[in-house]
Amino acid sequence: MASFCTFCVAWPATFAYTRRTAQRARPAYLPYSVGGHVTFQVGDKVIYPNHGLGVVQGIETKTILGTTCGFYHLRMVANETTVLVPVDNVDGVGLRRAINDEEIERLFSLLGDGKIDNHQNWKGRFKDNSDRMRTGSIYDVVEVLKSLTFLARSKNLSFREKRMLDRAKFLVISEISEVSHEISAAIEEKVDRALERCFTMKNRSIARAKTAKATATTRVTARRTAKAS
Repeated sequence: MASFCTFCVAWPATFAYTRRTAQRARPAYLPYSVGGHVTFQVGDKVIYPNHGLGVVQGIETKTILGTTCGFYHLRMVANETTVLVPVDNVDGVGLRRAINDEEIERLFSLLGDGKIDNHQNWKGRFKDNSDRMRTGSIYDVVEVLKSLTFLARSKNLSFREKRMLDRAKFLVISEISEVSHEISAAIEEKVDRALERCFTMKNRSIARAKTAKATATTRVTARRTAKAS
């Protein structure tokens, strides 16, 4: 039978507790190095894929079934729940540091760059977007936000895609808001303006492509007519 720690590493290992349970926990606020290297320290702001921003409250050591495991004790900012992530499974769950000020500028540039991936096939689109949401990369989440927001302007999204769009927007806004120390409403306005720039550029690109295609078709037709005569 696999040990508890091995099971944690193999499975998407996160354990959510209520506030009451969290209050009973006794975290050891010391670096944990048994079986691996500490990536985060107490007080670090981290991003847990699909759940948003959390703060490392402590690093707990637990012995279960005779095996000692280290866990990051995270407080999730969005709902004040507590999550424990095995130290040895940080890469497995995609836990990462929050972005910095320079990356905020890069994010807004990406939001307004006019480049949008748009799959016509729902199944392929949903799979690609789901994969992006699971990577933990804020840049992948931005791509999902752009593509689904743009698509929502021309058709009704399915319930699952609408939920994914809402989640993507929340994750982008909440991380930027926390890092920049601006309120969410102000960040949302900036995100919406960047998206408007993006869609304006995208629509112009689509219009140019249609014009070029129509011009090429007209030329081909003219040549064929000339040869026939």
